Amino acid sequence: MTVLTTAGAALASTLFTAPGAHAADSDITFSNVVINKGKPIVLGTGTQIEVPLTYTVKTKAKLDDWWVSVYRGTLDGSETVLASGWIQWNCRQSAAGGYTYYDCDESLQVDPDQLAGSKKLVNSDATIWKTSGTAIKIGGSYDTDLLSYTTRLKRASVIASADASPEPVTKGKPITVKGTLKRANWNTHRYDLYGAQKVTLQFKAAGTTTYTNVKTISTTSAGALQTTVTAVKDGTWRWYYAGNSVTGAYATSGDYVDVR
Repeated sequence: MTVLTTAGAALASTLFTAPGAHAADSDITFSNVVINKGKPIVLGTGTQIEVPLTYTVKTKAKLDDWWVSVYRGTLDGSETVLASGWIQWNCRQSAAGGYTYYDCDESLQVDPDQLAGSKKLVNSDATIWKTSGTAIKIGGSYDTDLLSYTTRLKRASVIASADASPEPVTKGKPITVKGTLKRANWNTHRYDLYGAQKVTLQFKAAGTTTYTNVKTISTTSAGALQTTVTAVKDGTWRWYYAGNSVTGAYATSGDYVDVR
């Protein structure tokens, strides 16, 4: 296993000092890029996560190093790169037709408050990010390819103070379910109340494993959720927010209510 981080890694020092991308070297190509198993990357505030990354390098040249970057902007030195480091867990090597292939399994280390080049995420970064592949040849020359693969970055959501009460409850009586929807604010590095969003109340009957939708309501301008249902049988209540193009989904852990 090779561990690559921004501290002292040849990869990182080259990435931030190399000139902009140029025409691809036909002897080196990147393919089969998949980030986060094809799902959007969802980030909160102040907590580093590891995002899985897989790709293939095909080369006739002998390489000293290589990597895939996720970025916004133009590759001219001013771009924002979505990583503070890389972990290269494994690159399986094979050969065919005069080419060497590296099938790589890695992780991007992503911290919203500490991106590459001492940058931080801002709310406008919740959008589609592009990718590039860079290979360093033995001897120091390099090749950077602009790749077609993209990934979407979303701001994390959370439903706080979720509660179903009373517990226990008499059959036929009302159950009140509450909660508060919040969303990560990368500009201020905190979670803010998130209003005017549709959130679904779900129920899982005791002895079953599947939640079913009961009703959908909208949060108030202050992000508050509250609704009432009739107690029929024992089970677990939870809120589910499906998210949107810039916000990740969230489901509460569930609150069990005993109906007597």
